[in-house]
Amino acid sequence: MLTYSFSDIGSESLYEYLYGRIKNDILSGKLRPGVKLPSKRAFAKNLGISTITVENAYALLISEGYAYSIPKKGYFVSDINISVTDAIDGDGEPEPEYFADFASNSTPHALFPFTTWAKLMRGVLSERRPELMRKSPGGGIAELRSAIAEHLYQFKGMRVPPSQVIVGSGTEYLYGLIIQLLGYEKLFAVENPGYGKISKVYGANGVKLSYVPLDDCGVKVEALKESGADILHISPSHHFPTGIITPVSRRYELLGWAAEKEGRYIIEDDYDSEFRLNGRPAPPLRSIDATDRVIYMNTFTKSLASTIRISYMVLPRTLTELFYKKLGFYSCTVSNFEQYTLAEFINGGYFGNHINRMRRYYRETRDELLKAVSENAAFSRARILEQNAGLHFLIRLDTDASDDELIRRAHRHGINISCLSQYYADRDIAPPHTLIINYSGVEKEKIPEAVRLLGRACS
Repeated sequence: MLTYSFSDIGSESLYEYLYGRIKNDILSGKLRPGVKLPSKRAFAKNLGISTITVENAYALLISEGYAYSIPKKGYFVSDINISVTDAIDGDGEPEPEYFADFASNSTPHALFPFTTWAKLMRGVLSERRPELMRKSPGGGIAELRSAIAEHLYQFKGMRVPPSQVIVGSGTEYLYGLIIQLLGYEKLFAVENPGYGKISKVYGANGVKLSYVPLDDCGVKVEALKESGADILHISPSHHFPTGIITPVSRRYELLGWAAEKEGRYIIEDDYDSEFRLNGRPAPPLRSIDATDRVIYMNTFTKSLASTIRISYMVLPRTLTELFYKKLGFYSCTVSNFEQYTLAEFINGGYFGNHINRMRRYYRETRDELLKAVSENAAFSRARILEQNAGLHFLIRLDTDASDDELIRRAHRHGINISCLSQYYADRDIAPPHTLIINYSGVEKEKIPEAVRLLGRACS
């Protein structure tokens, strides 16, 4: 077991001192490439320090290339003369580990209702054996579609026939179905800035894209008209990454644009509107759509867990008929087992209770983060924006450092961040020095140290 004395620590923090001692041993050859470092818990116990201190030191070693981690195996010394990929000798690309990740959409494991989920799974296995062996309809099993329709009515005021609900394994898969349904010759408009994966999925499917700019109310209608787009993909109830909520007046303008020409549709991505933490959530665009031109999309990935790949869309009536005529041969990509379990979870009232619990947790997390930021001198001249907009907020810094430099500095301190400029099609027109602080996967106990480290990176 590695052992270090902290008697000559001086003004350094514990984690910085420990990082320096391990780094020196790696550079001197005392710790050779491939050597496994002690586990965080055992190392902390041996040194008489906290596990978080060890974790932070390891994160800094990893970010600077002196160490790497392999999931479920541990931490290892890098060969600093070769690439990390070569050093792990075929075990796969190592994923960076950070003390705190403000760019991830992960869900803390403590928030998932494992006990309830396990109970429902056992019930499904016991009571649904014949159904589990049957082929699922292309749109998903009737029980889950009915449960989703009832949930949309109870929580969002949407009256949706279950027959118009289509279930699939992740929104990316459903985007592909929409492209096949509407046609590859259509021009799709996406928000600029916007979530990058959306444009990547459309691009990978070979469709033409137009990037439409936003103002304080969402997509600019005149710019949308000038784009010549046939399909508009938006997130009006909570735009990522800006946090803009499209007001009702702009929503009606967008619906008017869709109604002007046959074949125009709006894809409404409502991915995390459940987590508007102050005030009532904005009603979905589809709930005021009188011309049946809105394709509503949502996912359980954000509200349940990032590893549960169950999403759904609500098609307009005419598109539902076309879907089954044109694409009805597809099998549902979510297993019957997961579909029946989720249906029981919704119908039993567990999902509603879970959402309320998640809201309370995230509200407390956000408040603790904002308090820590406000008390840190490094952010004394910063502006906090959109702190009520779902599970992230923005920090606009007063700095001369480029966004890329800010990200590199944060990585050196074991913090992962993203910047608003990364979500623009043209980064040259993006507001600089604006951090996106996504706190969905950040553990509460790490917040004070995480903000301190982020402050040092931004100073």
